[in-house]
Amino acid sequence: MSDSLQHLDGTQLDTKEWVLEAETEYRFELDPGSSLAIKLAHGQAEVFGAELAEGKTYLFGAECKAAVFTWQGCTLEISRPSTEYVSEETPMAAYANVHIAFEQMRVRALRILHGSPASDDDPNANAEPPRVLVLGPENSGKTTVCKILTNYAVRAGQNWSPTLVNVDPSEGGWAVPGAISAAPIRSPIATASPANPLGSAATSAPTALSSNALIPLSYWYGHAETKKNPLLLDRLIRNLGENIGERDDNDPEGRVSGVIVDTPSSFASSSGTAPDNRHTLIKACVDAFRINVILVVGHEKLNVEMQRLFGSRFTVVKIPKSGGVVELDHSYRERVRNYQLHTYMYGQKIDPPPDVTSAMVGGEADIDLILSPSSCIIKFGELAIYRIGAESLAPSSALPIGAARTLSEMQPVLVDPASSSSGLLNSILALLAPFNPDESERYDEEILDLNVIGFLVVTNIDAPHRKMTILAPNQGSLAGKTALLGSFDWQE
Repeated sequence: MSDSLQHLDGTQLDTKEWVLEAETEYRFELDPGSSLAIKLAHGQAEVFGAELAEGKTYLFGAECKAAVFTWQGCTLEISRPSTEYVSEETPMAAYANVHIAFEQMRVRALRILHGSPASDDDPNANAEPPRVLVLGPENSGKTTVCKILTNYAVRAGQNWSPTLVNVDPSEGGWAVPGAISAAPIRSPIATASPANPLGSAATSAPTALSSNALIPLSYWYGHAETKKNPLLLDRLIRNLGENIGERDDNDPEGRVSGVIVDTPSSFASSSGTAPDNRHTLIKACVDAFRINVILVVGHEKLNVEMQRLFGSRFTVVKIPKSGGVVELDHSYRERVRNYQLHTYMYGQKIDPPPDVTSAMVGGEADIDLILSPSSCIIKFGELAIYRIGAESLAPSSALPIGAARTLSEMQPVLVDPASSSSGLLNSILALLAPFNPDESERYDEEILDLNVIGFLVVTNIDAPHRKMTILAPNQGSLAGKTALLGSFDWQE
């Protein structure tokens, strides 16, 4: 057994020890400005499907709310108490059964790929890999379910690399709030802070780190709410699906690992999105990612609705919601978005509890996660900035009879930085990939289909001199590039 947590002078730190029985979990919630150090003294334990290493100390911060689960029992050393308790009632057995079913689907798909029958017992068994859409209301634990299922697949020892997709623009995934993204996952997703809900990636942490080798594909929606511009979100979802389809065509081995799609809570409730838009966006996901399983987290009415809409085409399964899910209010979500934006620019820094030393954040040394963004002054003409559609659009039903919109929700509108109504100051900009160099392949709405290569913040506008100050994660010329403006802003 390794040493206990220590003070800087080498003396033993006063810790609280939790002895967990098999199939129980230690749950904790952190207050603003606090952090927590957890050490697995002995036994086996995991955080949302990612294993903890025995003898290592893990830091959690930024109001993290998580749980340490054990299948076999373990002893944890906790540096300081927060809101904490141990629960014997968890949904992990149900989640593990879902994982086993998905694992069987992957194995059958791999057998077909290698020229063998899908099953020795049933040669006609379904041989499609799991392509899963996870639905649920607000505060149901959808993202946690996605992380657990992804981590279990990665840990299965079969070299699976499932594609994890986030179409919840309020969450941000590996990018920043306002983006939707996808990435093949080859190593477990660590949990340390809500600032990195799906773990760190090369877009927001040093690429030298092995855990950050993935580079997600991101598109910019630009708003937290799906009702803001459902037509645009529909198009971006289909863009993601098309790219994943192309990857699968070029990587059959990767295809059999499957796809897991995390969704916004508005897909489950008409309070956030009109029913027609909600069903349209769910159908967009089903079509784009060729979904063959829908998991409904703890919502009977939604389960019945999905059974009615899709039950004849593929499997719809209701799974239990964890009793540890915390009700998150609007102010908490706003703080988390600020954490995410700060982390994107400056990296992840969690100050350990007093006198704790030698701890890791998400399995990496804390010092390795610090970034130094670059601030530069550019001329207005160097960067073309667009907004998609009007800043706010009344629903079509609110327009006078016979009236038509003067501006389409999908129309790119050039933003004039010199205008007092531009809304650029402190705004988040999504820097886009270059346009197609072949003029014959260009089209009017190409800007909608360009993926994001980085994010910027406008920190100052000097209208008289037609210049603005940009904060970027790294140095580089912005001349001739294009960016999109949404409704997110951020101030340090």
